[in-house]
Amino acid sequence: MRIADMNWMQVRDHVAADDRCVIPIGSTEQHAHLSLCVDSILSARVAEEAAEPLKIPVFPGVNYGLAVSFADFPGTATLRVSTLAAIVEDLLDSVRRAGFRRIAIVNGHGGNTPMAAVAQEWLHRNRGAQVKWHDWWNAPRTMAKVKEIDPVASHASWMENFPWTRLAHVAQPRERKPMVDVDRLKRVDPGEKKKLLGDGNYGGLYERPDADMLAIWEVAVAETRAVIADGWA
Repeated sequence: MRIADMNWMQVRDHVAADDRCVIPIGSTEQHAHLSLCVDSILSARVAEEAAEPLKIPVFPGVNYGLAVSFADFPGTATLRVSTLAAIVEDLLDSVRRAGFRRIAIVNGHGGNTPMAAVAQEWLHRNRGAQVKWHDWWNAPRTMAKVKEIDPVASHASWMENFPWTRLAHVAQPRERKPMVDVDRLKRVDPGEKKKLLGDGNYGGLYERPDADMLAIWEVAVAETRAVIADGWA
């Protein structure tokens, strides 16, 4: 149930019966041979598929995040921490003003996790509201399914290569890439990161059969749906 398919009067009537909503957050950044918008595509899609049978509105996703580590890869667009924090706060203020009190943020990018603390600060100022922060890709059941299929999974590797994130007519490398030294990666500047990463994949295969990916997706949608539906105070 997308906000794009509703008008304001329908939102007014909806919140009178159900005050839950979903805000996806992603990023526009390098993903090796995959789309630059992997994180935005996946966060929006998993949120929409999870919320649809619940008839819970999903707002348009935030397509930019904290991606400064990949700033030297052409096409990456990154926000400042303060900018994204202001966006998150403004969105929370807006949906609360519309009557939503139980808000699930479905995050698709690891770099955005500092915003979970921003949501907690917002709750301190907005008593009576509730916010859940859901990193869909590494939620317990979803990550367990990934590891069951292939324990070597990382940024821009096979685990993000879904039919809807790969690019037509772009061939994926066939080899299994050695894992990058993640500890070293964390302590160098974006230029050095680009040298260490090469094409951008952190390590592992670039692609696995669609049957594997759809099995992961089924778990991810169900796990996200449970977060949106249940466990509110």
